[in-house]
Amino acid sequence: MGSGHSHEVTATGEHRRRLIVALVITGAVLIAEVIGGLISGSLALLADAGHMLTDSTGLILALIAASLATRAATVKRTFGLQRAEVLAALGNALLLVGVAVWVLIKAVDRLREPVEIEAGLMLVVAAVGVLANLAGLLVLRPAQGKSLNVRGAYLEVLGDLIGSLAVVAAAVVILLTGWMPVDAIVSLLIVVVIIPRAWALLREVVDVLLEATPRGVDLAEVREHIKRVPGVVDVHDLHAWTITSGVPVLSAHVIVDQACISEGRSGEVLDRLGECLGGHFDVSHCTFQLEPVGHQEHEAAHHA
Repeated sequence: MGSGHSHEVTATGEHRRRLIVALVITGAVLIAEVIGGLISGSLALLADAGHMLTDSTGLILALIAASLATRAATVKRTFGLQRAEVLAALGNALLLVGVAVWVLIKAVDRLREPVEIEAGLMLVVAAVGVLANLAGLLVLRPAQGKSLNVRGAYLEVLGDLIGSLAVVAAAVVILLTGWMPVDAIVSLLIVVVIIPRAWALLREVVDVLLEATPRGVDLAEVREHIKRVPGVVDVHDLHAWTITSGVPVLSAHVIVDQACISEGRSGEVLDRLGECLGGHFDVSHCTFQLEPVGHQEHEAAHHA
């Protein structure tokens, strides 16, 4: 016996327009930084452009995944393609790591053999990047706490802002002192910014793929809430996991007393269980199996 609800639009899908606006901004800055980096000879600009490339790719993946996630479920894929969002976030994290390795190699080469850099052009392009990244943050900020992919995009734009500010500082140093190695040093700083962000995003994705308990859901507390529902004796096989951003689910085997079964109050118990989970833990997709006392002994295997 169970209680469930039809699947809503995923969290990323709800904020698709914000992702599109951020993609346009990021793409424009990417083109500017590539051109500026090639003309000026600045590795820091190219490193930031590489960072922007992963941001743009991540946003494209998130938009594609959000579209796929809205497709109806089938008998073969009972949750539809909602996990496509999580796979997109995984690809984004791996891209971040790849860019970091590339920049690291190039920066070491530049430290060994510094090259001449056109600092004036470098400064102008980096300043444009700062303004564009600020605009991107304002667009994504309202939704970054509701979706894994939007949060990933927000963190990437935040990292881009830091990177652009660092490039501005490097350009100023070169203009004032002529010390070219600062360009490579700033490139290494961008790597330092990229790696922790990639790791944090990757860790969240792995938690979802390994079906870890959603953040903010305490199963011990959930168990106590379920046991306080009138007619409930105990609960076992209690599991909670995340399908994709904004779609936590829960299942449990709930033992009810004999009076509940004989008096036909099973539907009432299910209603109260659904209200309890939805109201206290923001878990709207719940499946409950109601069992009489002693039924657990007949199950082949069970979990606490």
